[in-house]
Amino acid sequence: MAASGSAGVPAAVSGKQEFYQLLKNLINPSCMVRRQAEEIYENIPDRQWGLCIFDDIIEHCSPTSFKYVEHFRWPMLLNMRDNNPEVRQAAAYGLGVMAQFGGDDYRSLCSEAVPLLVKVIKCANSKTKKNVIATENCISAVGKILRFKPNCVNVDEVLPHWLSWLPLHEDKEEAIQTLSFLCDLIESNHPVVLGPNNSNLPKIISIIAEGKINETINYEEPCAKRLANVVRQVQTSEELWLECISQLDNEQQEALEELLNFA
Repeated sequence: MAASGSAGVPAAVSGKQEFYQLLKNLINPSCMVRRQAEEIYENIPDRQWGLCIFDDIIEHCSPTSFKYVEHFRWPMLLNMRDNNPEVRQAAAYGLGVMAQFGGDDYRSLCSEAVPLLVKVIKCANSKTKKNVIATENCISAVGKILRFKPNCVNVDEVLPHWLSWLPLHEDKEEAIQTLSFLCDLIESNHPVVLGPNNSNLPKIISIIAEGKINETINYEEPCAKRLANVVRQVQTSEELWLECISQLDNEQQEALEELLNFA
């Protein structure tokens, strides 16, 4: 028999109810947690910390989290324009988990998020050392919206841009998620990703090679075998394979060979 809480209520249920009451108190408009995530606060670590709490609420408490959406909607969207990359990263990650875990109620918010994410990605200095982690979280968030909330965005319009932003180099966790989504698209023969007459395959093969070079691809990840199978499938067409490897340098070719040997 499961342990029980007060008044004969199961402990898990009682604990969840207590948590939601605590959550309600935490994101009360007068509470520090909410205020720390809002733009009026100059303290950067406090804003980042507040956004990270919202990220966790969305990730671990959805779909129930939507009842609190008005408390964190604007902090998330406004902080996508913050000058500090750590704050932008926390906001972008939160928008990604909205798509992945938030349920259908988050569709309109995901639609609002896409232009803001794209604007950050397209900034001239988005790939500098200071900004790259935030930018990669934006790219990953766009991918999660395409993957988990495809009905709130024009997928065929956004997909070519998303593909052009790959691979991710710095944030390994987000990089493997983007590669997993890429596998989904390739395995389903998505015409936009493959391109006319498979014209995007050289780009895709280079993304896989870079993933191996940057140690994003871990052989223990299911994604590694899927990516290796993509390469093997391309190899069945000698002409196409020669076209792909002709655009790779020696390091990239060696990375693919190693992937095929171990996955």
